[in-house]
Amino acid sequence: METILTNARLVLDEAVVEGTLVVEGGDIRAVDEGRSHLPQAVDLAGAYLAPGLIDLHTDALEGHFVPRPKVIWPDARAAALAHDAQMAGSGVTTVFDAICAGGFDQSKADRRALYTVMLDAVDEGMARGMFRVEHRLHLRCELTDPTLEALVAQAEGRPSLSLASLMDHTPGARQWRNVEHLKTYLSGIGKTAEEMDRELGERAARGRAAVPGNFARMVDLFAGSGIVLASHDDTTPEHVADAKAAGCTISEFPTTPEAAQAARAAGLATIGGAPNAVRGGSHSGGVSMRALAAEGLIDALASDYVPASLLQAALALTRDPGLTLPAALALVSSRPAALAGLADRGRLEPGLRADLMIFDVIDDTPVVREVFLAGRRIF
Repeated sequence: METILTNARLVLDEAVVEGTLVVEGGDIRAVDEGRSHLPQAVDLAGAYLAPGLIDLHTDALEGHFVPRPKVIWPDARAAALAHDAQMAGSGVTTVFDAICAGGFDQSKADRRALYTVMLDAVDEGMARGMFRVEHRLHLRCELTDPTLEALVAQAEGRPSLSLASLMDHTPGARQWRNVEHLKTYLSGIGKTAEEMDRELGERAARGRAAVPGNFARMVDLFAGSGIVLASHDDTTPEHVADAKAAGCTISEFPTTPEAAQAARAAGLATIGGAPNAVRGGSHSGGVSMRALAAEGLIDALASDYVPASLLQAALALTRDPGLTLPAALALVSSRPAALAGLADRGRLEPGLRADLMIFDVIDDTPVVREVFLAGRRIF
């Protein structure tokens, strides 16, 4: 079946052009400048037509399983479907669901209880064709957890496991190198001063004991697996050097300019947080993604904790630091596709899969109108 989308602003690799895109058999057959006058052509009335977004790291799945503290949604399938619909409505056509293997504090007990439930829900949704978008697994390996190895073993061999990241949330390290930022975060979720001091002490001791051994075991485990490996919250050039030696190809969410510069020098790609780019800064004291984008030190953006932030962040970067729209949208489409080894999507080019997003911009706010996965309308 052929679909002709015309009178669109096509977001290509280097330019935005007024034109027509033809889809056939789930793939892009043609991309042409100018308007089609065929009677079956669909008039997009000047809306933007861009590749579907690719999200390499979202934590949003967990929020549908635990919508309130201590509230676990009783239907795992329904929770996963709600998450899937949210991703589709955000313009995402390929999502890497970030699921935590392990936890860095005892208040995250729900994560451990739901760990295999969430893994199974993603696998089932893909196997049974229930999802609108394509879901893959991103395993967040929490190095501070003494049971990490056993947890990771439960995810090994799953067909959707495509990316793993090595995380260290020890107080005083990486994202939480400034413990005062961590205390502010904990106080915001209702911790008293006494509870915070006790928890920080316990977490620091547990992290110091577990991280070195877990790091070595995870490096051995993922070596030669074909799974993309990322470091997380690199703060110093030494962190980047360790990641490079471990076989990581991505430095995810660098927290300082020095770490981002070291990653570039070492040949590691960088992923920044889209919420950071939208807000103009980090919620935990890290470097601004807008500042890194201005220096050309960001290779891709991920939604982290706000799925809708991907498209919003791309538009924000066209205003500050003034990226072109093709360059900004590449950070959430073609660039993450390349980092994940997905050569069949992420660009408007004949022969690629017709993963598409149609959107308008009202003032500075993007409005997603339609989304297609392999030529099939999913939103």
